[in-house]
Amino acid sequence: MTSKILAAIDIGTNSFHLVTAKVNDKGIVKILSKDKEVVRLGKSSSDMKYISPDAMERAVSTLKRFKIICDSFNAEIRAVATSATREALNRDEFINKVSERTGINIEVVSGFEEARLIYLGILQAINVYDNRILLVDIGGGSTEFLVGEKGQVHYANSIKLGAVRLTEKFFNEGKFRKENIENARLHVRSLINPIVRHIKEQKYDFVVGTSGTITTLGSMVYSKNAGEEFSEFNFNNFKYTDTELSGIVKEILGSDNVQQIKLLDGLDSQRADIISAGAIILEQIVKEIGIKDITLSSYALREGILFDTIDKEHNTLLSGDMKNIRYRSVINLAKHCGYDETHTVKVLNIANKIFDSLIEKYDLTEKDRDVLEAATILHDIGHSISHAQHHRHSYYLIKNSELLGFNNEEIEMIANVARYHRKSHPKVKHLEFNKLPEQNKRKVKMLSGILRIADGLDRGHSAVVKDVQISIRDRVYEIKIVTNTDPTLEVWGANMRKELFEESFGYTIFIR
Repeated sequence: MTSKILAAIDIGTNSFHLVTAKVNDKGIVKILSKDKEVVRLGKSSSDMKYISPDAMERAVSTLKRFKIICDSFNAEIRAVATSATREALNRDEFINKVSERTGINIEVVSGFEEARLIYLGILQAINVYDNRILLVDIGGGSTEFLVGEKGQVHYANSIKLGAVRLTEKFFNEGKFRKENIENARLHVRSLINPIVRHIKEQKYDFVVGTSGTITTLGSMVYSKNAGEEFSEFNFNNFKYTDTELSGIVKEILGSDNVQQIKLLDGLDSQRADIISAGAIILEQIVKEIGIKDITLSSYALREGILFDTIDKEHNTLLSGDMKNIRYRSVINLAKHCGYDETHTVKVLNIANKIFDSLIEKYDLTEKDRDVLEAATILHDIGHSISHAQHHRHSYYLIKNSELLGFNNEEIEMIANVARYHRKSHPKVKHLEFNKLPEQNKRKVKMLSGILRIADGLDRGHSAVVKDVQISIRDRVYEIKIVTNTDPTLEVWGANMRKELFEESFGYTIFIR
């Protein structure tokens, strides 16, 4: 039985987390190590617009250490960044600096995708797969909400509200005046109000809480109940009530400064300066939604990253496996925009045959196939806005939709491939295309070239082409059409769009 080592890194606003695990060919996981470092990537920026030079240095130093640990296991690394990186105007500078100095490539995910990954993590920690749960995760820069059941996401949202962000806004002097506390409470209520309205419309069995703020408050509750017997707190599956939470919050907010807070039992001293803000956030969520108790999960985002990586290796987008979140999110967006399913399936089949003929020679991967398939399914959704310039509308809809299971870079790739399925070729003067890394630009051209041919071969949206047979000799790429009717329109359509393919792959195309 073969196995390999995977490493997942959660690059959060307050803390960075690392987990390494051995995974066999059946997808069975054994956790090998866990590490955590308080980095404060979002410190000194209540609006999270910039990552400071000092914060970048702290981040690089921590990630260098994480890289040494990963290398000692010979682990494949997947690093995911959340709120602070997601919002920073200088995030590309940060990502490039990390890549250059550590060799770690960072994925940036949306708040919705962050919530989904956290949900995937907790499904491995507590027995809630068959239950409809409300998940709440309070981070340093954002708070995620999700209602899920049997691995499916029924509702997800993320707001720019976190323990570090709220601290910087109301308590940056390290003092906790009554006026500031009340202003912070009002601020939290105003931000969560739209979320509360949606969640009250949802039905769920119970509430699960994850990450530092919620688990730290649980530790403090446990400490108070355990008294002198309190030792190390194993918080997985631990439950505390709204009444117990109120008592702890009152105790925290009754402290005048950080030094007094540090003396409270059950508290991680590194979190003392931000726990007041975190407590206010959870207090208001519990009060406004009407939560009676919270069950804690020891798994969260980093474990979700790990299990998502495993899932992607054991599923393909084309399979249509309804447990595949990426497939479902793409199809849901396509249906929402009223896509032509018959046309899409035909173009998808042709695109995959072309892709299969090129994958080995041109160093394409199954991840590239996922991008091509998602772009193919979504290439025409811009019609839901207008036929004119619908390829540009498709780009906008994909870029601004929450495609669960894909990170921001993958979504940008999908949007660009769909955008270039017709009309002009990718150009440097196109801002969205020009922002892509060079390798991704090359892939977009190749995948768009494939999509243009496949789309052209169903020019009339009537499935005239039943199948295609491909042969390659020297620099000639020949596509033989299998049909039982006149394919003149389809041949014309493909020939009109073959130039980008020929430029990208160096072949001359003949269609017969």
